[in-house]
Amino acid sequence: MDVNNVKSQMRKGMLEYCIMLLLHKEPAYASDIIQKLKEARLIVVEGTLYPLLTRLKNDDLLSYEWIESMQGPPRKYYRLTEKGEVFLDELESSWRELTDTVNHISNS
Repeated sequence: MDVNNVKSQMRKGMLEYCIMLLLHKEPAYASDIIQKLKEARLIVVEGTLYPLLTRLKNDDLLSYEWIESMQGPPRKYYRLTEKGEVFLDELESSWRELTDTVNHISNS
């Protein structure tokens, strides 16, 4: 079994949750999201992020608005919808259950 493949799958599973956590705090545009994920050591490229943002928008978990920029063209700022906030609450509950389970097993 390839440990890098397992690690990659774990990161993919976390990515949606982490993006939604960031957008829960404040609306952001894609470059901001990538930078904040990078600061958290979760490296994501635009080719991965944009399809995920589109899927979340199509599922009505995110919305966006165009905001004028002082440095170039308008930017698309993403934010959670009400449905997205409810979904995030469910993800947070699942995350707590998973971490409790892993901590219980690793401390047994």
